[in-house]
Parts: sequence; C-alpha cells; structure tokens
Amino acid sequence: MLEPKVNVKQGRLFLDKYFSGESIDYRQIISLFLPILVDQAFVVGLNVVNTAMISSSGVAAISAVNMIDSLNIFLISVFIAVSTGGTVVVAQYKGSGNDLMVSKAAAGAVSSVSLMAFAIGLFGIAFHGPLLHLLFGAASPEVMSNARTYLIGSSLSYLGIAVMEAVCGALRGIGRTRVSLVLSLIMNFSYVLLNFVFINGLHMGVFGMTIAINTSRYLAAVCSLIYLFRLDSSLRVKIRDLLVLNWTMLRRIMFIGLPFAAEQMFFNGGKILTQIFIVSLGTYAIATNAITSSIAGVMQIPANALSLTLITVVGQCMGSRNTRDARKFVKSFLWLSSASFALMALLIFPLFHPLVSLFHPPQEIVRDIFIVFLMNSIAQIPLWSISFITPSALRAAGDSKFTSIVSMLSMWLFRVVLGYILGIVLHMGIIGVWLAMNCEWGIRGFIFLRRFLGDKWVQHKVI
Repeated sequence: MLEPKVNVKQGRLFLDKYFSGESIDYRQIISLFLPILVDQAFVVGLNVVNTAMISSSGVAAISAVNMIDSLNIFLISVFIAVSTGGTVVVAQYKGSGNDLMVSKAAAGAVSSVSLMAFAIGLFGIAFHGPLLHLLFGAASPEVMSNARTYLIGSSLSYLGIAVMEAVCGALRGIGRTRVSLVLSLIMNFSYVLLNFVFINGLHMGVFGMTIAINTSRYLAAVCSLIYLFRLDSSLRVKIRDLLVLNWTMLRRIMFIGLPFAAEQMFFNGGKILTQIFIVSLGTYAIATNAITSSIAGVMQIPANALSLTLITVVGQCMGSRNTRDARKFVKSFLWLSSASFALMALLIFPLFHPLVSLFHPPQEIVRDIFIVFLMNSIAQIPLWSISFITPSALRAAGDSKFTSIVSMLSMWLFRVVLGYILGIVLHMGIIGVWLAMNCEWGIRGFIFLRRFLGDKWVQHKVI
C-alpha cells in the first residue's frame, strides 16, 4: 500500500523541481495546460473528421479544400498573430499585477484583431478570382470550381473567428484557459455537426462546408462577446472600450503582433508556394499532402498545447522580471514536448491504416502517405520542439523581431528552395517536399536554441 504513495510523492517532487518557480507553480501550469490540450485535441480531431467527411465528396473536393486551407491559414494567421501580441501584453500586465492595464490590453486586442480580420475578409472576397488563378491555375476545372466556392465562404467567416480568437487570447493571457476551451468547443462541435448535416446528410459538398464554417464561427463570436460583457469577472471590458482605440496600447500589442504577423505571412506564403509545387504534381499528390497533414496534426496535439501554454507562463515570468524562472520553464517544456512526440508515435503507428481509411484514399497513394508520415514522425522528436517551442518563449519575452526574421529567412531559403530542388528538380515528389520541411525545422531550431542560451532575448521591455 505504500508504493502508490511513494510514486505520488516522487511525481510531486519531479513537478516541483522542473515545473515550479517563484512566478508560477506546477499546479497553475497544469491548470493552464489541460484546457489548452483538450482544446487542441478537439480542434485537430474534429478537423480530421471534417477532412474525412469532405473526402466522401471525391478527390476533387478534398484537393480544393486543402488548397484553399493553405491560403486560409496564410490570411487568418495575420490576425491570429496580432491576437498573440495581445496575449503577451495581457500576460505581462497580469504578471506585474496591473489589473487596469490588463483590461485595456484585452480591449485593444479585440478591437485591432476584429478590424484587421474584416479588412482581410473583404480582400479575399474581392480578389478571389486573381488569387485562385495566380496560385492554383494548374488545378483541374472541377477542383478550381470547388476552390472558388470555399474561398469566398471562408473569407466571409474571418470576422467571426477573429473575435473569438482575440477574446480567447486575452483569456489565456490571464490564465482563464477553461473559458477559452469552452468557446473553442462551441465553434468546433457546431462545425462538425453542421458539416455532417450539409455534407453527409444533404450531400451539398463544399458549398455545405462553407455554410457550416460561417454559422459555427459567428456563433462562437457571439458567445465570446456575451461572455466578455456579461459573465467575465477578470478582464472587465466594456462595450465602449472596444469602440475607442487606445493608440498607446495598440502600439504595445503591435510591437509583438506585427513582426509575428509578418513572419506568419512569409512563413505561410512559403507554404502556399510549396502547395503550388504540390499542385503541379497532380491531384493524387494534393490528396497525399492533405491526408498526411491531417494525421501529422494529431501527432502535434500535446506539443502545440505546450507551445501555447508557454506563452502565458513566460509572459507572466517576464512581467514580474523573473528571468531565472523563464529559462527554467523553457528547458522543461522543450524536453516534455520532445517526449510527447515519442509517446504519440507509439500510440498512432499501430492505428495508421484505420486512420488512413477514414479519408477513403485511392490505393495508389497509401504507400506514399506512410513513407511521408514515418519520415516526418521521426524528424519531429528532436527537431519540432526547438523549432516551435523556443520561439514561443522568445516572443513572449518581447524578442519578436528576431524570431520573425529567422522564421522568414529559414522558410524561404531552405523549405521553399530545397523543397523545389528535391520535389521538382530531383523528381522526389511529395516525399522531397516534406523532407525539405524537416530540414528547415532543424536549421531554424538550431538558431533559436543559440538565441535562448544567450541573454539578448531577456533584455526586451514590453510594458
């Protein structure tokens, strides 16, 4: 009977040693992490279900959705980056104990992100034709028709997801991750339910998917605003706060958000260019990329949750100017993230064929899917964490310009150029494109790790 108690005691000693400090302890970190983990699991899991559902409408439908999602990620990442700027500023004010400025930072984040998303949505609708022909002109007419429908529908939904992301970002900054989880679940569960009705029930294909995405995102936006104005007891944001832009606060948010937004634009622009390579390889290559990306996303669930949690943890440490705690937590999160990839690989590989069968792939591409997934899974264990966990910590400390410049250069100099050489010039196809991505992780991760081991990243002042 003593052995379980000894194990519990050892577990607590381990958590105290590696995940507790003067700024925050392991209990608070766990309370931050678990809702984000559940959120990520549902987001990725429901995306897999959605991809599987749209795949029942044919290879052309899944290819179109995958193509436009690469463009969606590019456009949405701009205002999500600014939302992350809001999270950092809110977290640092929370760490400094300034509740009034926490409220102003939250209001500034919601206002700026909403305006930006509205403008980007109008851009996507107005220029959908030129965008499609410029980026995906090599696609078949059937794929292009589905892509046009999905791009216009997605652009209409940007404002809805922006409002929810801004509110959730502010809530994560003060550690209220359970509320952000509930809002995310409202959006994603309603999206899957509506997709089931419109795609599987009414057989409306891609058009049905656009109805579902708009309904779910605006439902989540309405729920976010109701919570913010009626139920929240921490941020204390009023409607009038959103209607008046606080330029001083906006500059602080943009100090973090704009370099990150630029980084995301260049980073995801590189992904779009890579997608163009894949489009030129044919519809089967597009489908292989879409299915492999969905399964790889499942592998990244715990690590992505750790990356988001670390922004709040390091932000609050830096707000109280405790750099020792910040360094300690980054190291602990790096090891934990790498361990999570090894664990996920052990869980997912025995289920590979049942998972792939959900997407109804042609038999000819199953082998390629397995090769790409195996290669990527091995590479993720040592490389993903230093490439994505480390810059989250640097950005939370205010070192956003450096992380953005490194990410942009590594993407374009290595992933794009090397992807073209391996995938197109050397005729390695989709395998070459993914191999280039794994190489790029290692290069930028090495640079970020060197930055973290130095002192420059802790010398920035955000608030």
